[in-house]
Amino acid sequence: MNARRNKLIVVTVCFVLAVLFWPHLSAQVQETALVTEYVTIHWDGSENTHIIRPGGKVEFIGKELRKFKRPGNCDERAFYMNVAMNGLVKEGWEFSGMTPDEIVMRRRR
Repeated sequence: MNARRNKLIVVTVCFVLAVLFWPHLSAQVQETALVTEYVTIHWDGSENTHIIRPGGKVEFIGKELRKFKRPGNCDERAFYMNVAMNGLVKEGWEFSGMTPDEIVMRRRR
């Protein structure tokens, strides 16, 4: 009789703990199911540099880049790619990788 009572207590405690922690477990699963988006900055000279956004939308940013005064002894590509990258950081993007002509950034939603 005593063993049966102990089993009932253990099963009851396990059930109560499962009920209490179930919302926390499902919240963790949802948190890891975030979608990652990528954006690419493609260098094609200061006039033709463009951003390829998720979904295929392309934005030519030469007009925006001209608003920034580049110091004469600074590399054009490095300066303007840095300006474009800092603009995207303000939108929540973070560096992901690069090639000689492109910078790839990502954000999780």
